[in-house]
Amino acid sequence: MSEDAHLTDVEATADTPEDEMVAAYRHDTHKFTGDPHEYAPETFAGVSVNQPVPYGADGDAAALSRPSSQPEQTVATHGTHYRLSLLTGESRYDPNEFTRADVEDTMRCLLTEDDPETIHHTWLDSDVASAFNESVYYPYTSLKYHTLLVAALLDNYCDGHEFADLHLVVDPVEKIVPHRTVYADERFTLRIDGDPHRRPSARLGARPRRSWAATWTRLPAHPLDVAHDKYDMVLDANLRRIRAWSTALQYLEEFQGAFDR
Repeated sequence: MSEDAHLTDVEATADTPEDEMVAAYRHDTHKFTGDPHEYAPETFAGVSVNQPVPYGADGDAAALSRPSSQPEQTVATHGTHYRLSLLTGESRYDPNEFTRADVEDTMRCLLTEDDPETIHHTWLDSDVASAFNESVYYPYTSLKYHTLLVAALLDNYCDGHEFADLHLVVDPVEKIVPHRTVYADERFTLRIDGDPHRRPSARLGARPRRSWAATWTRLPAHPLDVAHDKYDMVLDANLRRIRAWSTALQYLEEFQGAFDR
């Protein structure tokens, strides 16, 4: 085969940006089942899963929520892939709320769709995905928000942004930016973006680290009514204490739901 023919063949089989985004949403499928990564299956329901994410987006997203040192079990009485709630202190998995069959149905919805924008919306709306942590060693972290952070970083990196370019951006409730919106509720949305588009925003910093509290505190305008609403005052105060990004985003979701914000 000639060199030109070989290059053409490589180009024809290379992943497209859409394929890379789909892979980002499927990269941690093994955490739904509790399988170690090294023994995780390569397919689920006929699609490829548990594949590496390009540009180091997975590692950078992990660094936003977990320390880089050798992990140790931080909650001696909890060693499962079900998330512990920072709000209640209890396991998020409730067999009376959803069964293993419900989890498998959710996995199919989250993982088997081919359109990356549809997958993004499905992850944003998923309750079941929030029942899992991103590491049994850090049980308050959230698989749901880790995955959304991976996708947001990857989309920015594919667009030529470096981590140091990125901002946490506050958007109105109706604004959902494909892959970059990492949180959405009935009052506002949050995204990770290299271009804040004149919205209230704060830089993430020079390198990925557990910097949620510092970043949230630097926002020039907050979406919470801390001047008049006692629940927002409590929520804001706690968000200023949480360092791990996926933990903070999950706490924000859970608090808003519990107190009907």
